[in-house]
Amino acid sequence: MSDWVMVATRSELLPGEHRVVWDGDTGIVVYNIEGELYAIEDQCTHDALELSSGEVEGHEVICPWHGARFDLRTGAALCAPAYEPVASFPVKEEHGAIWTRDNRQD
Repeated sequence: MSDWVMVATRSELLPGEHRVVWDGDTGIVVYNIEGELYAIEDQCTHDALELSSGEVEGHEVICPWHGARFDLRTGAALCAPAYEPVASFPVKEEHGAIWTRDNRQD
């Protein structure tokens, strides 16, 4: 089980912004969408390239390499060429700080 990793303070991650953190060797990108926080693995399931440089439309991130779309709320793949979801991770806030972790080994 991995420990929680601090992402930023709420004032450092404003609506419309995102930040990448590392939990061990897993890149996690945390998005602030209209005040709600979502965390997914920063790796497209189609070609293992980072998603954090992709455009965000609503609750979707678009892979900048081949155009696959993923739902930030669930990690679901929404169109080809990706068919597998990206991992989604828990996000919590404590004392003004935002935290996430890779919980796949729990």
